[in-house]
Amino acid sequence: MKSFGVSLATAAVDLSDEEKKMAARKASGEGDEGSPSLTAEEREVLGGLDSRLFGFVSFHEDGARTKTLLGKAVRCYESLILKAEGKVESDFFCQLGHFNLLLEDYSKALSAYQRYYSLQADYWKNAAFLYGLGLVYFYYNAFHWAIKAFQDVLYVDPSFCRAKEIHLRLGLMFKVNTDYDSSLKHFQLALIDCNPCTLSSAEIQFHIAHLYETQRKYHSAKQAYEQLLQTENLPAQVKATVLQQLGWMHHNMDLVGDKATQESYAIQYLQKSLETDPNSGQSWYFLGRCYSSIGKVQDAFISYRQSIDKSEASADTWCSIGVLYQQQNQPMDALQAYICAVQLDHGHAAAWMDLGTLYESCNQPQDAIKCYLNATRSKSCSNTSILAARIKFLQAQLCNLPQGSLQNKTKLLPSIEEAWSLPIPAELTSRQGAMNTAQQNGSDNWNSSQTVSHHPVQQEVHSWCLTPQKLQHLEQLRANRDNLNPSQKLVLEQLESQFVLMQQQMRQKGFAQQNTLTLPHNHTNLTSSTEEPWRKQLSNSAQGLHKGQSSHLAGPNDEQPLFSTGTSQYHQAASTGIQNQNGRCTLPSNSLPQRDAVNHLSSHIATSGGQQGVTFTKESEPSRNRPLVPETSRHAGDTSNSCADVKRLSNHVHQVMADAVSSPNHGDSISPNLLFADNPQLSALLIGKANDNVGTGTCDKVNNIHPAIHTKTDNSVASSPSSAISTATPSPKSTEQISVTSLNSPHSGLHTINGEGLDNSQNSAKVDLPLLSHKSTPQIIPSMSVSIYPSSTEVLKTCRNLGKNGLSNSRILLDKCPPPRPPTSPYPPLPKDKLNPPTPSIYLENKRDAFFPPLHQFCTNPKNPVTVIRGLAGALKLDLGLFSTKTLVEANNEHMVEVRTQLLQPADENWDPTGTKKIWRCESNSSHTTIAKYAQYQASSFQESLREENEKRTQHKDHSDNESTSSDNSGRRRKGPFKTIKFGTNIDLSDNKKWKLQLHELTKLPAFVRVISAGNLLSHVGHTILGMNTVQLHMKVPGSRTPGHQENNNFCSVNINIGPGDCEWFVVPEDYWGVLNDFCEKNNLNFLMSSWWPNLEDLYEANVPVYRFIQRPGDLVWINAGTVHWVQAIGWCNNIAWNVGPLTACQYKLAVERYEWNKLQSVKSVVPMIHLSWNIARNIKVSDPKLFEMIKYCLLKILKQCQTLKEALLSAGKEVVWHGRTNEEPAHYCSICEVEVFNLLFVSNESNIQKTYIVHCQDCARKTSGNLENFVVLEQYKMEDLMQVYDQFTLAPSLSTTSS
Repeated sequence: MKSFGVSLATAAVDLSDEEKKMAARKASGEGDEGSPSLTAEEREVLGGLDSRLFGFVSFHEDGARTKTLLGKAVRCYESLILKAEGKVESDFFCQLGHFNLLLEDYSKALSAYQRYYSLQADYWKNAAFLYGLGLVYFYYNAFHWAIKAFQDVLYVDPSFCRAKEIHLRLGLMFKVNTDYDSSLKHFQLALIDCNPCTLSSAEIQFHIAHLYETQRKYHSAKQAYEQLLQTENLPAQVKATVLQQLGWMHHNMDLVGDKATQESYAIQYLQKSLETDPNSGQSWYFLGRCYSSIGKVQDAFISYRQSIDKSEASADTWCSIGVLYQQQNQPMDALQAYICAVQLDHGHAAAWMDLGTLYESCNQPQDAIKCYLNATRSKSCSNTSILAARIKFLQAQLCNLPQGSLQNKTKLLPSIEEAWSLPIPAELTSRQGAMNTAQQNGSDNWNSSQTVSHHPVQQEVHSWCLTPQKLQHLEQLRANRDNLNPSQKLVLEQLESQFVLMQQQMRQKGFAQQNTLTLPHNHTNLTSSTEEPWRKQLSNSAQGLHKGQSSHLAGPNDEQPLFSTGTSQYHQAASTGIQNQNGRCTLPSNSLPQRDAVNHLSSHIATSGGQQGVTFTKESEPSRNRPLVPETSRHAGDTSNSCADVKRLSNHVHQVMADAVSSPNHGDSISPNLLFADNPQLSALLIGKANDNVGTGTCDKVNNIHPAIHTKTDNSVASSPSSAISTATPSPKSTEQISVTSLNSPHSGLHTINGEGLDNSQNSAKVDLPLLSHKSTPQIIPSMSVSIYPSSTEVLKTCRNLGKNGLSNSRILLDKCPPPRPPTSPYPPLPKDKLNPPTPSIYLENKRDAFFPPLHQFCTNPKNPVTVIRGLAGALKLDLGLFSTKTLVEANNEHMVEVRTQLLQPADENWDPTGTKKIWRCESNSSHTTIAKYAQYQASSFQESLREENEKRTQHKDHSDNESTSSDNSGRRRKGPFKTIKFGTNIDLSDNKKWKLQLHELTKLPAFVRVISAGNLLSHVGHTILGMNTVQLHMKVPGSRTPGHQENNNFCSVNINIGPGDCEWFVVPEDYWGVLNDFCEKNNLNFLMSSWWPNLEDLYEANVPVYRFIQRPGDLVWINAGTVHWVQAIGWCNNIAWNVGPLTACQYKLAVERYEWNKLQSVKSVVPMIHLSWNIARNIKVSDPKLFEMIKYCLLKILKQCQTLKEALLSAGKEVVWHGRTNEEPAHYCSICEVEVFNLLFVSNESNIQKTYIVHCQDCARKTSGNLENFVVLEQYKMEDLMQVYDQFTLAPSLSTTSS
């Protein structure tokens, strides 16, 4: 990876003054005797250093002085923290976090950042802090928290100077989490940004191409790879990797011609790749696979041998060698190769299956069964059912054999137990020896029994006893076995062997009876049963990188070790470390030498079989070239076999958890909670612990705090800037203090320092601390200092007094609310008998009932998440036949229909395609057809069902009983594959000429449910939003699914069942959408964009109420604002649906909250809320005070933003060109990031000349052209017109006031 040699001075200048968020305070200039102090010059240099320089400051040569200065600053701060007994300003900890981050001391950085978070109520305003915290979480592979931190940065400061780095990392993390659409969007956002980055544009383009390959869009991937090869001055490593990927794709996919042609292309690409990088073991392995497939056995052997010589020993390579030996009828050689494969990777399903086949061919069924069983235990096994059948067959054969016949028969091969003990081939041992030698360069030897510690424990360490370092490595490697690289797997194998020996010795010596652990430095024994949230993320891998798989065991038959619950008991035998909350031993942070080598981050993505795995590898030598694509698990018959890595993010961006365990010099980094292990007093202060008052048995929990967990009061009220003034809420500071109380301690009080609360400690005498001097930033007016009722003239005058901050201020200064967060589950939880509430239903008898005003009030009442209006069609005499399939075909038979291909499943269940487990992901592939063709399918489906029904009647009744029993038994495997069905959806009925009769019929409906009405907010958008303020039709067969979702921008929806069949609905109140969002995250799904079908068992376990009801023909279902719902057709039916926006404060508030949440999640808001708010102000007289205040507040913010931005542009010499608007012109969105752009449109010069008007927001425009020289700024509204609308929008008297 490139390392940008940005000088410190230049980098400091790049970070403009207004970006420096932290307050500054001068130091005394002199420290106490023996304590370090900083000179004025040093403080000035440090003032320009924060997280934004991470990866852009070199500590070699001239940068060595900077590193020394940072170390001095850290020591100075630590000393002063001790002297002040922790009573320092919050910014002090933020700066300390930045310095430790730049020094790559991640555990200390995390501790300092979290201390800052606990003290600073409005921490979310500090983009540099959020960015630094995100980098630390990224390092620790805590993707869940890293994503939240990075999203917060972009939300609070869209023009953040390191936005490109953020988009790059978000792209990588979403790629690992299989959220491919989000990944692609962030990679593209990184690609268009012209700012410096730790990856080159070519490397980002490679990731985009590999993303297509991962999604199995092979033709798109091939095109992207080939286009990348045309790039001038393409780095050799990227070129070699691209050629390697193209070769492997041609080997496996039908991209060109027949099989012979494909293999020819594959070999050519791989040979070209090896010409560019002859040391790529992966390319040699792929080439061997290609030669093997065309029968060139000798060439295949040569290539495999080269692969072993050039890279770490690979289980794939040895498995392939075994296949070749078996094909050549050399069973003993094949056995040895397979044993090498499974010893390198205990979970290598292909090797176990091939080994079983080998034993079976040699008439050794008992060994074959053992191998097949090991294959079925592997996570990567894709044909478990076939193996299970084979195992049963072999077991039946064994039962039928005469007793003793197997014992008397001569075995051609050693048994699996004997083979496991065979010596490893010389090729492997020599390679391993070379690897160990390489690892010793600049680092401790893995096998060394010596540990370096400044405070050795006086205890005999036996030669057979594993050191704490090795024990920690063993536990971490076991937990992450599936994500290890080959070298780590070999190390794991060695450690497991030593561990077994240690078990035996300890049983003899009686070490297992020791129940105490001597801790150096009088450290508290941190064995609290409550793990910290971030540590849980690392240990159980909730981010989706590691799946929490149980480690494979060190034996050919997966024997359980004697103490299989873990190694915690054996930590006591080697008590030279500190036990953390996970029961792992870790060395003091200064016990292992730090190496100054360049550290590359590689995210190894293995996509075999569609499964994702990642290994982040840290190299020990800067000169060593590492391939972009690592060894991946593949074998004959693989259907998907792309591979790539995240390749060298920066020389300062470390590998994450998967490889942290393999690097001996990072013993401190593995345990971020360890804090400053060499200074317990400082450690205690940093986590808010009172040295005098906290006993040895207590454990402070400041590190439990995360910026992602900051919701303190009712989320639905205060989570949006637009709603901040509509309700009375505590100030941010007081609210944050409540949060600190609840988050930091199980006790009710705040943390105390010397017996005083944190707030009281502010009043005590403080040491003069060397807080760095920063230039003052422009004053930000408090949120309530500007009334929402002054005239527009006063507002703009106030704006001018705020100062001109350049063009980057897209945030609205009045915003004082933190980034939006999903609501927590309502408390207290509902009792179990209330989790299936009755669905609110209204039965209509006549037209008068339909137009009765209380019906409108009942439906829009927030307490009713859903209302079913029964008999509506009959009461209003609606002609539903106008929407029947027959009528639709007669009206417009060639009209376009979107088709979703789905699996027919029970309505209350969702299984994976194999039918083995319940999942949340709901797969459906999209295509298109016409109404006539879908009508034909719908009819044929009905006829086929009739035939099947008649056949069932002739069958025995017990058969159907068994079917229903198996259907209800969630623990049993589903019988047979699921039937494929097609769902015709999103059929547009907006054209009044084509669908005049149908649309006219809907005008019979009550006003509050009509498509167009004065009281419908969506009727005031001013342009068409398909499916929202227009009608959509859905044509269904039984099993057609509309997956779980909330409506766009939380608007209400209306759905009428045309019939003739029924639909089943599942509904969850809006208050619980945060719980469903959490479930989606746990299942690697995007709540907003993915297709998901909730598992009802999960919801009931989480105390989430679910309304469940049947919608019959003629029934209207009203979905209230924000309600989560999913629907499945029971019979053959058509439905019509659209959205409605009631003129209520609740609807507007939820719409704006979702608008802000979409912005945080980088998702386009289909409803342009800014544009809509101004149209509401023009068109509607609002009498609801809450609704009026929220709309007026929105107008105020936008008016101020337009004025501030326009003045900044003019002051910078950028002309603003009048453009105006046409009638029914849609609202504008940024063509890159998809945020709404109001009034001032940034259009490229070329687009402006061609009159295509491709719009950018100001932030994206500046990323592509720093000084906007390539853009024209078009103005659509005169400020005088906006001021007039703002002034004329006043609170109208309510009807009750008028009548009185």
